Amino acid sequence: MSAANVAVADITKKQATAELARLAVEIEHHDNLYYQQAAPLISDADYDELRRRNEAIEARFPDLVHPDSPSLRVGAAPAGGFAEVAHTVPMLSLSNAFDDADVAEFLARIRRFLSLGVDAEIALVAEPKIDGLSCSLRYEQGSLVQGATRGDGSRGENVTANVRTIADLPTRLRGSGWPEVVEVRGEIFMSRDDFQSLNARQEAAGEKIFANPRNAAAGSLRQLDSRITATRPLHFAAYHWGEISAPLGETIWEVRQKFADWGFAMNEPTSLCHDLDEALACYRKIMDERPALPCDIDGVVYKVNRLDWQARLGFVSRAPRWAIAHKFPAEQAQTILRDIDIQVGRTGALTPVARLEPTTVGGVVVSNATLHNEDEIARKDVRIGDTVIVQRAGDVIPQVVSVILEKRPRKSSRYVFPERCPVCDSLAVREPGEVVRRCTGGLICAAQAVERLKHFVSRGAFDIEGLGGKHIVAFWQDNLIQTPADIFRLKKHAEAIVEREGWGEQSVTNLLAAIETRRTIALDRFIYALGIRQVGQTTARLLARHYATLDQLRQSMAAATDPESTEYADLLNIDGVGPALVADLVGFISEDHNSDILDDLANELEITPLEPVQTADTPIAGKTVVFTGSLETMSRGEAKARAETLGAKVAGSVSKKTDYVVIGADAGSKAKKAAELGVTTLSESEWLTLIEG
Repeated sequence: MSAANVAVADITKKQATAELARLAVEIEHHDNLYYQQAAPLISDADYDELRRRNEAIEARFPDLVHPDSPSLRVGAAPAGGFAEVAHTVPMLSLSNAFDDADVAEFLARIRRFLSLGVDAEIALVAEPKIDGLSCSLRYEQGSLVQGATRGDGSRGENVTANVRTIADLPTRLRGSGWPEVVEVRGEIFMSRDDFQSLNARQEAAGEKIFANPRNAAAGSLRQLDSRITATRPLHFAAYHWGEISAPLGETIWEVRQKFADWGFAMNEPTSLCHDLDEALACYRKIMDERPALPCDIDGVVYKVNRLDWQARLGFVSRAPRWAIAHKFPAEQAQTILRDIDIQVGRTGALTPVARLEPTTVGGVVVSNATLHNEDEIARKDVRIGDTVIVQRAGDVIPQVVSVILEKRPRKSSRYVFPERCPVCDSLAVREPGEVVRRCTGGLICAAQAVERLKHFVSRGAFDIEGLGGKHIVAFWQDNLIQTPADIFRLKKHAEAIVEREGWGEQSVTNLLAAIETRRTIALDRFIYALGIRQVGQTTARLLARHYATLDQLRQSMAAATDPESTEYADLLNIDGVGPALVADLVGFISEDHNSDILDDLANELEITPLEPVQTADTPIAGKTVVFTGSLETMSRGEAKARAETLGAKVAGSVSKKTDYVVIGADAGSKAKKAAELGVTTLSESEWLTLIEG
């Protein structure tokens, strides 16, 4: 007798194993028909009966509950928190294009990088950019074993229990041909209709109302109690992949079909475009259809279709070279500018912020907007009391676009930008050639001190869960945190923090645990966390790769205070580092107060070298390489990117520390300098033989 016909009370363990496997496949099949194709084949009652049978058999044989069981779709009891997940392949963001010219330049950059002729076809896949949150799903042997948020791109949160509750997301891949390991990446989102229904239920229950579908999706996915997530109408659309144990195909278009065959919903409408005109036509078509689409989108993503070209193009900073997001024009609204506040940042920059009569722009209530700097205020002649047009730039950052002069109050006067810091009253100066006015108070300025601490714990830096900006301000005001190292000594204030409003024993325990997990940090994140002017995440990574340890960086910066020193020349020799950045970096690290801060932090932390880009046994790992002249088989940009991928340091000029100078056609002074210093020179063919060996 088939196990399907055996009553639950009479079923054997062997029959139960087979029946649970059958039920999992059948329920997944009906989920796909209902949620993805809107074409159910059975009644709700019959579907519910399948689920009840599955749950009854699992109740008899708890040890047979499989990780991808349909019963786990309903969620589980609250977790203690989200564990951290390290992405084996970074989850990067996208560069943006805001007009047709930006897209044309994107294609031109690809041509230059790959050394393609003007007539060479660059096929692009164009798909809607869903306004949700990115998630990576790891499948092993076809079964979902892990779901993770993007986080900072390198590390995210383990939300496996929550993603299992998403009805149209396969917990086991359908079909065949999938690799043993495949990470499918995509967007978790909520449709507009589901969002409205959720907010109606929330309001009726006296619960929080969400501002927009994206916030609702993010809040739903990050519930510690996955049973709550299970009640939220979330969806998943696949768009790319991370780690794979075998190639997926030769083109994006081919892989998209495989994803669909495996049970994933895909971004639609999507087109394969063969030139710029087709790509822009697709963009306009999707923009026209935007109001009728079931979910919010904020642009169109173009991806190079050929995967071999994607591999050659690689990445720059925190975005791939082979993709770009063409954002829709910002939505605008009129409102009244009530006041202009001046905010002081961690580097002392004075930034004007418009305080607005609250208005809705693109579905979001806006009450503040950036005015950029004093030149922008003067150019637009923005005055307090003006009626202004505001927009969300890229559908994200509110900004004042212009003034409606016919509505200007009669007695309005021009805004005078302050010449003293509004926080510490120190002189605010504007250096020649700069658009920003800066407070000269340094760390005596409370605003700078607090903003530096906020930056220190921010996502790209130490990323300490539970220590947000408002907590930094409160702890600083009460002298619990005055320097970055004080964060790692907060434990001694635990009893005092428990007594503070909004805190309890569990929240303090969680905070201290989060702080402890950050006592070990990679050098690049540490450098970025210091908040040195002009040192962003990309530069911090360059410095970490070049100097390897904090001690080596500090020693080199101390010596580099002498512009004639070899250390100064070595720093300036790093590709992408210029004189202005050198001045800021050397000035920061050599300043006595900052030196004391670094000593204090070194006593509290373990600062680890940057993980190698690839294995350290590549022929050029750790070597310093300079390229000069024109290369024939690849562009200079591709050559540099490939060298860095293999673990080399690419320099801009030749010195005694240079290991190889790769000489192309029409090489100039760098080849001559290499000969003078006895540095090894390689032709382009010799270089390719070296790195491919």
